[in-house]
Amino acid sequence: MLAKTLSAGVLGIEAYPVHIEVDVSLGLPQYNLVGLADSAVKEGAVRVRAALENSGFALPPRRVTINLAPADIRKDGAAFDLPIALALLVALELLPPDCLDGTLWLGELGLDGSIRRVSGGMPVALWAQQQGPSKLVLPVDSASETAAVRGLTVYAASSLLQVVEWLQGGPSLPTVEQRALSPSLLDVGCDLSDVRGNEQPKRALAIAAAGGHNLLMLGPPGTGKSMLARRLVSILPPMTETEALASTAVYSAAGLLGGKPLLQQRPFRAPHHEVSVVGLVGGGSNPRPGEISLAHHGVLFLDELPEFPRAALESLRQPLEERQITIVRARCAVTYPASFSLIAAMNPCPCGFRGSSLRSCRCDLGTIARYLAKLSGPLLDRFDLHVEVPHVDYQTLLDGKRTGEPSSLVREQVVAARALQVERAQRSGPSALSNATLTADMVLDVARPDPAGERLLLAYARKHVLSNRAVHRVLRVARTIADLALQSSVGAAHIAEALSLRVLDRPGSGVQPI
Repeated sequence: MLAKTLSAGVLGIEAYPVHIEVDVSLGLPQYNLVGLADSAVKEGAVRVRAALENSGFALPPRRVTINLAPADIRKDGAAFDLPIALALLVALELLPPDCLDGTLWLGELGLDGSIRRVSGGMPVALWAQQQGPSKLVLPVDSASETAAVRGLTVYAASSLLQVVEWLQGGPSLPTVEQRALSPSLLDVGCDLSDVRGNEQPKRALAIAAAGGHNLLMLGPPGTGKSMLARRLVSILPPMTETEALASTAVYSAAGLLGGKPLLQQRPFRAPHHEVSVVGLVGGGSNPRPGEISLAHHGVLFLDELPEFPRAALESLRQPLEERQITIVRARCAVTYPASFSLIAAMNPCPCGFRGSSLRSCRCDLGTIARYLAKLSGPLLDRFDLHVEVPHVDYQTLLDGKRTGEPSSLVREQVVAARALQVERAQRSGPSALSNATLTADMVLDVARPDPAGERLLLAYARKHVLSNRAVHRVLRVARTIADLALQSSVGAAHIAEALSLRVLDRPGSGVQPI
């Protein structure tokens, strides 16, 4: 007898339907699974048989053929165990022939018949909301991920026997309450006012938050670069529901959501400097999201920037511009979202004390040149802001007085500036929701400075030989500075501050490449 049911796979962060066909016929006992399945899916034969037998179903010796369609897309993971087991029971006439219709099934089976969590519950629910069935059955530990996806009936199953009893007319499976969830501001455990001194780096951090700009901090060890970076999340505005759903889908596809229905806080990712290219941008034989996608709508912090592999750093250039990364494999091309703010920190030399007021640098010019040569010009050109973070006076640290504005006040300014950008985006186009994403034409429309500002920018650009990309980045930053001041036009003062936050452009600063 032939039985059919519906499941789903996840490619990148997009779900696609998988139609499962199970045929049971007379012949030598065999278990054949076709449809471009990987090892985890094929090994499901052992899990399915043991789960059925330990749930009280004696399987007769039959030839079993299972097809996973479409056959030209590779299937991976153990989420097909549950639908295969149920279709096998229907094919053996142990369940009603139409009991699986209109429902999508996902779940990994334990040998005792328990149903274990699977990754990708959120992308599958989003696909079902748009074009799939209105009923989903997911493991208990995965079903809670779908609470923010409205318009579905999601059942939470804990065991195979429980599902079978439900299909035979027994007690209904518990359902997940579909409710409106919205991201909120959570206490991240740190505040911008914790940082003593260093007012210019804190100002640069506020500008980066207001415009979505990339920031590079340079300075000796122990000056507070990492401390500043970790406080960026505390001044970012809360995510919109659309942003939260997109970030949550990435974490769900990566299996890192942990049963949460929605990410409440913008992500902050800080990979170690030994991370591989695949770990950073994603990929692998079965593609998975990398750190840049896990930082989607959040912050990616790269500490000790020159210590990262050159190939990994160069791989950032495309996603920094396009806000997404496309990974091409022999059988598929997967696109992951990667709209993040890049915050990086580095020492000015290998020993870290070049230009320091406290200690002398021990590095020779050749060593410094090799150290800084790890960072290519095109990569550095993609940082809108680069500032020095010097040592803070000891007395300032011992005073214990909080300096500068708290995160709550800075966040209010950032939210007001972002509101102006969203208002402009409604006129300019949805691709320019922050100043960092303005196209070249949009920059000239909304960030053209007044005559005095234009003269200042032209003189500076000619003196320091700025690239065209750098000039546009200066204009974007100046536009953000004007937004923070709630001013409609970009003036010379805004251009001057934007230029002051580009220390690598100034020869003789003590930290620029040589």
